[in-house]
Amino acid sequence: MPAFEYLALNPAGKEEKGILEADTARQVRQLLRNGDMTPLEVNEVAQKQKRSEGKTLFGGSLNSADLALMTRQLATLIGAGSPLEEALGTVVRQTERGASRRIFSAIRARVMEGHTLVSSLDQFPSAFPALYRATVGAGEQSGHLEEVLERLADYTENKQMNQQKVSTAFAYPALLSLVAVGIVVALLKFVVPNVISVFESFDGELPQLTKILIASSDFLEFHGFKLLIGIVLLAVFIRYLLKVPIWKERFHRLLLKLPLIGRLVRGINTEHFARTLSILASSGVPILDAMKIAGGVISNIPMHKAVDAATIKVREGMAINKALQQSGYFPPMVIYLIASGEGSGQLDNMLERAAIQQERETQSRITKMVSLLEPLLILIMGGVVTLIVLAIMMPILNMPSFIR
Repeated sequence: MPAFEYLALNPAGKEEKGILEADTARQVRQLLRNGDMTPLEVNEVAQKQKRSEGKTLFGGSLNSADLALMTRQLATLIGAGSPLEEALGTVVRQTERGASRRIFSAIRARVMEGHTLVSSLDQFPSAFPALYRATVGAGEQSGHLEEVLERLADYTENKQMNQQKVSTAFAYPALLSLVAVGIVVALLKFVVPNVISVFESFDGELPQLTKILIASSDFLEFHGFKLLIGIVLLAVFIRYLLKVPIWKERFHRLLLKLPLIGRLVRGINTEHFARTLSILASSGVPILDAMKIAGGVISNIPMHKAVDAATIKVREGMAINKALQQSGYFPPMVIYLIASGEGSGQLDNMLERAAIQQERETQSRITKMVSLLEPLLILIMGGVVTLIVLAIMMPILNMPSFIR
C-alpha cells in the first residue's frame, strides 16, 4: 500500500502535515474528511520525489540519533520475526519527525513494490551512508539481515555516544573562553574609559602598562565595530578557503603535524576506519570494496588518500597491514592487530579490537586535553584581568607625585 504525504486544515483552521497509507489519493482525502479535516494537498511519496533513471529519487537526511534509534527498532522487529514491510510500517508509526517518517514511508512503499531494502536505501544517500547501505546489501545477500542490522545499530549508537562525549567535553572550555573574552571586552569598553578620565589630571609620565591599556581601550572604542566585522569576514574567508580542495588538503596536512591535535586526528580517523572495515568484513562485503567504503568515512584528506593508495596495493597482492603501514599515518598497534588478523583469518575481530583500542586512547587523550585546557583558560583570564587591574592601580598608587 503506497504512502501519501498530505497538507490539511484541522477543525481549528490550522495547517497540519502528515503521512497516511491508502490505495489512492482519493481515499486519503476521504480519510481526512472523515476526521473533520479539509485536505489541501495529497501527494504520493514515491511519485513526489521521482527522478529520471540513474538519479537518486529522494532528498532529506537523518541525524545520528534518529538513524541509531530507527536501526535498533528495525533490528528488534525483524529479530522478533516481523516481515520487513511490517517492521518498516511500525517504524513509520513510531516516528514523530516528519522527514524521518517521509523517508521510511518511501522505503516501505518501494519494498512493497518488490524492490530490495538496499536498493530502496540507495535512494537516500544523504540519510544512509555508504557503509550503512553496503552492509545492509551484504546482509540481504547472505540472508543474515537481522545480525547485520544489530551490528549497524550498535555502530550508530556508539558513534552517536562518542559524538556526545566529545561535544560535552569541549562545551565547558568553549563557554569559559566566551565568558573570558566578554569580561575583557566589557572592562576595556565600559570600566577602563571611566577610570582613564582620572589620569587626565596627572602631570607625570604614566607607566608603560597603563599606556598600553589606554591605547587598547581607545582602539576598542573607535574601531571595535570594524574589528568585529573584520573577524567575521576573516572567518567567512577561511571557511570559503577550506572548501577549495587544495587548501583543505593543506590544512588537513597541517593538522596531522601539530603535536597534540595531530595524534588526536589520527586516532579518531583510525578508529572510524577500523570499526567500519570490521563491520563490512564481518558482513561479507569483499575486502577491496570494504576498504574503499571504509576510506570514505575518513574525514582527513591525506589519510583518505593513503587508504585509497593502500587499496590499490592490496588489489595488486600486498597485505593490508603492509599497505597501510607504508602511509605512516596509522598507529603501530593498529597495524600489528591487522597483521595478526590477516595471519589468523580473524581480520574482522582484530579490526574491532583495534577500533576499541583507538577509541579508548582517543577518549583518554581528549579527557587529558580538556583537563589541562580548563585551568589554562582560567589562568589566562586571570592574568589578563590582573594586568588590567595593575595598569589602573599603578598610577593611582603614585598619584601624589603626579598631581599638578
